[in-house]
Amino acid sequence: MLPPDNHVHSEYSWDAFRGSMEATCERAVEIGLPSIAFTEHADFSVSTLPADFVLPEQWEPHTVHHDDGRRVLTPPDIDLTGYLETLERCRDRFPQLRILSGVELSEAHWFPERTADLVKRGGFQRILASLHSASLRDEDYLDVSWGFKGSHPAAVYRGYLAEAVRLIEEFDGFEVLTHIDYPVRYWPHDRVGFDLTEFETDIRLVLRTLARADKVMEFNTRLPLDPRVVGWWREEGGKGVSFASDAHLPENVGKGFREAVEVARAAGFKPGADLFDFWVRD
Repeated sequence: MLPPDNHVHSEYSWDAFRGSMEATCERAVEIGLPSIAFTEHADFSVSTLPADFVLPEQWEPHTVHHDDGRRVLTPPDIDLTGYLETLERCRDRFPQLRILSGVELSEAHWFPERTADLVKRGGFQRILASLHSASLRDEDYLDVSWGFKGSHPAAVYRGYLAEAVRLIEEFDGFEVLTHIDYPVRYWPHDRVGFDLTEFETDIRLVLRTLARADKVMEFNTRLPLDPRVVGWWREEGGKGVSFASDAHLPENVGKGFREAVEVARAAGFKPGADLFDFWVRD
């Protein structure tokens, strides 16, 4: 039996151009997932796009073009009304699938008031804390995926991990910390080789801080998490693992879970009390 997919996006995430909650539920039932959480993006950071960035057509309505050539992207708010209505419709249509409401809060510690308001109005069942931008708070925010263009990759990743520690320390209103390896997705391998051991001390600090906060680490399979990180999580006192496809397309829900559960077992984690729980320490 596969574990729950606790991090999925639908058409109510602004960057899921071909997302579909109903089609994703169909796929989840097809592959035998016990439950799924639609954790839509709540991104409050306003980002200046790189000059050579090819702007997707769908982003144009959210982008301001300045006279000096800058393009500033402001992600739109979640359509909560539409989201909750579609969620209920899917629950009625797929009674064999447990469908949870959720949200992926990006840089929540930078926007405490907006975050608190959204969480109160949404009544979400799964709350994820994410970090996508790692710029200084008094500067333009820059998504890590673009940040590699002007900085040394190691400095970008270390800055990301340091900000993750601050996120955990300053914001308590979440269950799961997402994709600790987010910058690795965009690593410029053609310029610099990647060596995980170079960042072990920094990663362990994030994991130790997360364990002390009594939170759960996400095993994100969009880029399969290195098994060593899962082992470090257990060594640092981690209590649980949440599996996540981070799917933005229906066909990607639950992707890579069969391999991920074997990695988690090898690191000393096992299924929780029932099919819908996070995995726990063995």
